[in-house]
Amino acid sequence: MFTPCPTERSRAIAERVEAFVREVVAPCEHDSRAGAHGPSADLVAELRAKAREAGVMTPHILPDGEHLTQLETAAVLKRSGLSPLGPVAVNTMAPDEGNMFLLGKVATPQQKRRFLDKVVRGDARSAFFMTEPANDGGAGSDPSMLQTTAVQDGDEWVINGRKTCITGADGAEVGIVMARTGGADKVQATLFLVHLPHPAIRIERVLDTIDSSMPGGHALVAIENLRVPAADVLGQVHEGFRYAQVRLSPARLSHCMRWLGSAARAHEIASGYATRRKAFGKLLVDHEGVGFMLADNLIDLQQAALMIDWCAGVLDTGSQAIAESSMVKVAVSDALFRVADRCVQVMGGSGVLGDTIVEQVFREVRAFRIYDGPTEVHKWSLAKKIKREALAGGARG
Repeated sequence: MFTPCPTERSRAIAERVEAFVREVVAPCEHDSRAGAHGPSADLVAELRAKAREAGVMTPHILPDGEHLTQLETAAVLKRSGLSPLGPVAVNTMAPDEGNMFLLGKVATPQQKRRFLDKVVRGDARSAFFMTEPANDGGAGSDPSMLQTTAVQDGDEWVINGRKTCITGADGAEVGIVMARTGGADKVQATLFLVHLPHPAIRIERVLDTIDSSMPGGHALVAIENLRVPAADVLGQVHEGFRYAQVRLSPARLSHCMRWLGSAARAHEIASGYATRRKAFGKLLVDHEGVGFMLADNLIDLQQAALMIDWCAGVLDTGSQAIAESSMVKVAVSDALFRVADRCVQVMGGSGVLGDTIVEQVFREVRAFRIYDGPTEVHKWSLAKKIKREALAGGARG
């Protein structure tokens, strides 16, 4: 189901992670503490204590702080996703995984000590405050619509605005806030680090969404006169959009890695059901309509795995892989949704029950087609690239 691990160290880590997720995490999938807004804080703490004991906490970052290559990371994160609780347990879940990557690349040594280290240890969660309410005319897929402002006042910045769909804000201890700093006539942004909870960052409500795997859920947040010292600016002033790209391409690829694991597990469950359940005198898998759906799953899963590895390899060259990650996000999210949908269909009534993770994987992967950029936005970006390159190269054909 998964492509071979690229190195011996990634193989060893991936095998430990897979064994832990299957043997320790999967039995907790029906724990009542895994609710509509994600697993509770005490369930997260319990799972992470077990992960530390098993030596699989934050497995993509080595004890000396070295980050696995993206291709190695893919081998590990695919296996962490074999349960919706797996990435939470071993600390590879969004938004923490992407935030750790960004802070590792951009933060100062002092900022890493104050904000990054506790997230890497799994002792704290983080949140990335970028998306804004559509009713406010705020930024979503188009970051140039950013409405939240940051105004310098001596050695501090004063931030005001509203954010929405902020994953993990409820219960997070580290925040990265994107705010407009270029004035009304300039589309510029800056990233700010914030200790949470903070009285100037108020959670208006935790939103009810189709997915339920991420601790803290997704929150609507008001930011009112938040004062951030200049020392807590992440990177350089006005470079927030550029730093967001440092985070977004690897982060959207990591989503693909994790959800590939979950879709692969759903396929395992559906295949097991189809090879046990009989109807009309034979096993379901022997009915062509069912067997062909499972065969299509196998094809989609293999193609998704190969696309993920291809993009990971491009990132490992030092490229930002903006176009490549867009292609993979579109192809993989759509393929995994097809896989999850077929799993539900193969299992019939059992597929829509909460007795297995199949219905949850269906919900999670449906949301994934929106998160980190809807399919249509990525296609539009790719179409612009096609046009730009065609015009630059002259007409051919």
